[in-house]
Amino acid sequence: MGKRITVEDAGNLLRGRSQLLDTGLTDRMLEGLVREGRLIRVHRGQYVDGATWRSLWEEGRHLLRVFAFARSSPSAVFTHASAAALWGLPLYGMRDDFVHVLIAGSRHSRRAPGVMRHALVVHEDDITIRHGLRCTSLVRTTFDLARTLPREGALAVGDAALGAAAVSHHVQDAERAALWRDDLLARCGTGARGVRQARWVARFADGRAELPGESVSRLRLHQLGFRDVALQVPVTGPAGDEYFVDFGFPGAQKFGEFDGEAKYLEPDLRAASTTAEAVLAEKRREDDVRGVTGWGFARWGHAHIRTVESLGSRLAAFGIHPSR
Repeated sequence: MGKRITVEDAGNLLRGRSQLLDTGLTDRMLEGLVREGRLIRVHRGQYVDGATWRSLWEEGRHLLRVFAFARSSPSAVFTHASAAALWGLPLYGMRDDFVHVLIAGSRHSRRAPGVMRHALVVHEDDITIRHGLRCTSLVRTTFDLARTLPREGALAVGDAALGAAAVSHHVQDAERAALWRDDLLARCGTGARGVRQARWVARFADGRAELPGESVSRLRLHQLGFRDVALQVPVTGPAGDEYFVDFGFPGAQKFGEFDGEAKYLEPDLRAASTTAEAVLAEKRREDDVRGVTGWGFARWGHAHIRTVESLGSRLAAFGIHPSR
C-alpha cells in the first residue's frame, strides 16, 4: 500500500550530497548506500531515504524527481507527468522515471538520463507558477497527458482536472464544466499526436469522480454498455446524515462503490482515525443507505477494473446488467 506526500514533504525528504557529506559520510560510503538501496539517488546530487521512496505512490516519487531536478535547474518549465505532479493530478498506472521539461529553440524532443525535454509550442498564457516552480497550466497539462497516456490514465487525469475546475461538494457546476471542456477542445484543433483521444477525454470527463479507480470504473461501465448510471448519488440517512454513493443503477435498484484500499488504510483519505473505525463507519453508512432506499450494494476494487470482463462478471454476480 503506497503513501502520499505533500509538496512540503517533498522538499523536506530530499537530501543534497553536501548535506550528507556534512554528516560524516564520504562519497564512497554514499555510493555503497545507493547500491544497498538504503539511499535512492533521485537526481544528480539529490537523495532520499530508500525505505521512504519504496513506500510512496508514483505521484509522490515523481514529485521528488521534480524538486530534485529544480534544485539544479530552477528556471525549468515542467510539462506532462512532472506538471501533473505539481498540480496534484493522478498518474494512474504509470511508471515514469523521467522528469519532463520544456525545451526552447529546438524542433525535436531530446532524451537524456532521467530527463525528457519536449519540443512543444506552448503559449505564454499556458506557463504558470505552481509551488514556486514553472510548469504548464492545468488545462495544457491535461491536454498533453490526455493525448499521450493510455485511455485509463488519460481519463483519470481529465476527471481530476475537471473536478478541480468545476466541482464543489460533489456537485459539478455545468457552466464551469462547459468552459473547461471548450478550453480543452480548443487545443485539439492542432495536428498534435493523440488529439482524437484528447477530444474524447474533453467530452467524457466527469469531475465528480473522486479517485482514479472511480474514473476507470466509469470507463469500464461505458465499455460494458451502461448508459444510465448515476454518479455521486445523494442519500439522506435516517438521522439526517448526507451521504454520496459512487454509482447508482436505477434498473437494478442497486448502488455501486469502488472500494479502494486507500480510504481504509491511508490516514489522509479516511475520515476515521483508525482503519477499524473506518470499516465500521462504512458499514454504518451502507446500512443507513440500504435502510432508507431499499436498494442493494455492489462493491468492487482494483482487481475488478483491470479488464472489462472482470467488472462485468462482478456486477453480474449482483444482478446488475446494462439496459438492453
